[in-house]
Order: sequence, then structure tokens, then C-alpha cells
Amino acid sequence: MKLIIGITGSTGVIYGIRMLEILKKLGIETHLVMSAWAEKCISMETDYSSDNVKSLATTTSDEKNMASSVSSGTHKMDGMIVAPCSMKTLSAIANGYDDTLVARAAGVTIKECRKLILMVRETPLSAIHLENMLKLSRIGVVILPPVTEFYTKPKTIDDIVNHGIGKCLDQFDLEHNLYPRWGTF
Repeated sequence: MKLIIGITGSTGVIYGIRMLEILKKLGIETHLVMSAWAEKCISMETDYSSDNVKSLATTTSDEKNMASSVSSGTHKMDGMIVAPCSMKTLSAIANGYDDTLVARAAGVTIKECRKLILMVRETPLSAIHLENMLKLSRIGVVILPPVTEFYTKPKTIDDIVNHGIGKCLDQFDLEHNLYPRWGTF
């Protein structure tokens, strides 16, 4: 399996980082594209550096490189996850405004009928945010905000992050043990 991972400048970059860590352990090929604001959030929110994060991916492309392989539908990928997905990126994707490589790769993923998952991060949500999510959901994009469950009684931030990542992996039928399944605890 080959997945594009987009990390954009919304709080919660740990979701994209953890996604890369888990996919690497699972032997999944990844192509990482990070926005400039994602790189800033990495240094503000985590102890990782941008180079550490890039080293977790199989391949990386600069967000300004519109000639990257993932900007074309002829480059075979199985899908894309944007974690976290800022409202700016959501809007660009929903409106076909491919001004960055993350938005372009998402647009390609949509037009090639491949699975696209957006871990949207914002609260509260405005009507504009909701309309953009609805527009994308209607064409099959999975809107997956990192909302945790509490029935497993998470004890750490890692437990909460792992639940969100596990929900994304479930969308691609990837086996994991990142959280206990309902009825198994």
C-alpha cells in the first residue's frame, strides 16, 4: 500500500507525526507533504524537528513543488490522509483551489476516485466549515475529526492520539492494536 500523508498548519501535528510512525512500523510506503505552517507547529507543539518528521516518510516533497509525482493522477497511490487538516486546506480542497501540493494531491486523489481522509481540526465550526465538509463528504471524502472515545478510559495523550490514528487506519482496512475495540475490554 502507498499513501500520501499531508500535514498542515493546524494544531494537532502530532496526529500526522504519529500516523507516519505507525505506517512505517506497518511497512506502508508514505509520501509526505508538509505545509510551512505545519513545520512551524511541529516546533511549537512537539519535541520533533521537521527533519525528524521527514525521516519517518518513505518520500517527501516540498509543498511548493507542483511538479511532484503526487501532483499527477498517473502516479499510483492508494489514498491520502491529511492529519491535521486546517480549515484553509479544507476550503482549498473543497473548492478545487490547488495552490499548494497538499491541496493538489488531495484534488488528484478525489479525481482518481481514491480514498481521502481529512482529520479536520477546528472548534467551534462555522457554517462555512460545515458546508465545505458536507460538499466533500457528498463526493466520498471521509471527514474524520480526531474526536476521542472515552469508553476505553484513555489515560494519556498518546491513548487519545492513537485512537484517532487507528480510526484512519480502519478506513484503509489496516490491522492495528492502537485502541481496544468495542466489546473487547
